[in-house]
Amino acid sequence: MPDWIIFFLIVVALPVLVGTMGDAYRRHLKFKEKQLEAFNKETAEKAARYAAQTERLEQRVRTLERIITDGRSDLAQQIEDLRDAPLN
Repeated sequence: MPDWIIFFLIVVALPVLVGTMGDAYRRHLKFKEKQLEAFNKETAEKAARYAAQTERLEQRVRTLERIITDGRSDLAQQIEDLRDAPLN
């Protein structure tokens, strides 16, 4: 190969290729970062929903325990009130 082609490849083509590949890699990392942020946000929202639902269910269980242990005569009405209450 002639010397001027080798010189051209080393001085021009190699830096262009390395720069292009570096830019593509940076964009790939930025995309992965945004993807991870979206996943984390979605996971946090799900965790909050599950925590709220768990709290509501625990409250219902506490109410049922209280109804069962109280021995009051209006048990049927209290159970019906719980059925009518929304779960979420």
